[in-house]
Amino acid sequence: MDNTEQQFLKELDDKLWKAADKLRANLDAANYKHVVLGLIFLKYVSDAFEERQEALIELFGQESDDNIYYMPRDDFDSDADYQQAIQDELEQLDYYREANVFWVPKAARWSTLKEKAVLPINSMLWQDAAGNDVKLRSVSWLIDNALEEIEKSNAKLKGILNRISQYQLDNDKLIGLINTFSDTSFTKPVFGGKKLNLHSKDILGHVYEYFLGQFALAEGKQGGQYYTPKSIVTLIVEMLEPYSGRVYDPAMGSGGFFVSSDKFIEEHAKEHHYDASEQRKRISVYGQESNPTTWKLAAMNMAIRGIDFNFGKKNADTFLDDQHPDLRADFVMANPPFNIKDWWSESLADDVRWKYGTPPKGNANFAWVQHMVHHLAPTGSMGILLANGSMSSNTNNEGEIRKRLIEEDLVECMVALPGQLFTNTQIPACIWFLSKDKANGMVRSEKKRDRRNEFLFIDARNLGFMRDRVLRDFTNEDIAKVADIFHAWQRGDNYEDIAGFCKSANLDDIKKHDYVLTPGRYVGAVEQEDDGEPFAEKMARLTAQLSEQFAESERLEAEIKRNLGGLGYEL
Repeated sequence: MDNTEQQFLKELDDKLWKAADKLRANLDAANYKHVVLGLIFLKYVSDAFEERQEALIELFGQESDDNIYYMPRDDFDSDADYQQAIQDELEQLDYYREANVFWVPKAARWSTLKEKAVLPINSMLWQDAAGNDVKLRSVSWLIDNALEEIEKSNAKLKGILNRISQYQLDNDKLIGLINTFSDTSFTKPVFGGKKLNLHSKDILGHVYEYFLGQFALAEGKQGGQYYTPKSIVTLIVEMLEPYSGRVYDPAMGSGGFFVSSDKFIEEHAKEHHYDASEQRKRISVYGQESNPTTWKLAAMNMAIRGIDFNFGKKNADTFLDDQHPDLRADFVMANPPFNIKDWWSESLADDVRWKYGTPPKGNANFAWVQHMVHHLAPTGSMGILLANGSMSSNTNNEGEIRKRLIEEDLVECMVALPGQLFTNTQIPACIWFLSKDKANGMVRSEKKRDRRNEFLFIDARNLGFMRDRVLRDFTNEDIAKVADIFHAWQRGDNYEDIAGFCKSANLDDIKKHDYVLTPGRYVGAVEQEDDGEPFAEKMARLTAQLSEQFAESERLEAEIKRNLGGLGYEL
């Protein structure tokens, strides 16, 4: 995006967040996010529906041999009949489904919400199923009814739209939010007198993502359950390059990895002059999430962006109720909760997923790793965020599992991350990258070389900047630096070790370190600039200087004692 578009989005974020944040006095962040994100979703589906209607009206009036939508004016007795026929035709559901646009019934359209919400509540009239006029009970009922109508008409959305009446919000506050969204240009936006090249899907997708991040900050530890910092997600996606195939996240939260994958596909398509919509058809998205409200957030997140998805039949525990047992994915990416203690069930004792050893009952880290490896295709690659302890722990079989993963040549790259990246934990973290085909024998990407028994270590602890007093973040340059080193190493494109940052090691190197995978053990220290002074001479000079300083210290100490003695004090 250019600077104008970025400025437009920033001002939009600020405006909408200030409006939404007024609910904080009545609800905590864990609840008011459902109200706000529900309204964002309603605005999106309605805008997308209206955009499709505008396109259809244009098609109805265009005469051409290959335009199957054309409606000749001469076929109707009057202009009024013609206009009525167009309006009737616009209500045909198939026109929207064929364009992958959600059907929005009249009761759920934003224009209806806006019209009804501005009226005094005691004068709001609604037609029930029998066609009788009834008075509305509240604005929240109006919104819930819209959500219900959309679910009824779109099987993909059944059960994922959270109702808001349960939060008992004042009508005035909800009307204020509806008015704020109504006053905002999501379709054909203009900023600073310039028409922007942004579609409603792009804008509302951005707003949805921004709000998820803000809610995660507001919720603190709880927010981390559904939100992984954007820069970390982007780093993993940039390193794995998932531009085609099956993408899977077994601990998906609100679906951040899928959103970043979609953005990556779009950029990849631009770079190679592909049609982005055609490129997206080459990706299949699979996810799983145990928390029911987070599962709904993820589904809404995908729907706003038009990403087709399979999140299983329900929210469910990944270990105990795998929703994709037969899936073998080309890319697996996840940020599972660190060091889970209460994950074990005796039904998992002889699970087929524990190919490299049974994980300890008191820590799920290596259960997540093995679950993901189990779901990899023969040419698949994966990236997983884990606590730093996973790189060195030898307790309760963890060391043996790590050793087997290394010896069977699944581990490809380890990245150590700086602290303070997460809203919900200060536990130091790392990224494991594993691959089923380091030989590149089943050629998915001809650019990669044979990397068997080679391992890349990257120490990124010194990268990033402090976004505020408590949170660190990566710049785009930081992400590019790490991803470019990884790709250069994979492809043999002039890769070189950089002291203190990256090191290409072999199996013997790892054995010498007792199968510990902490990058700091391999990359060494940053090389100091050579000042031209021989080491022996420098050491002699510095030693003499230190002796002089010790002597001066003794002289000053004696003088202080004398002065204190003169004042009647003794040390």
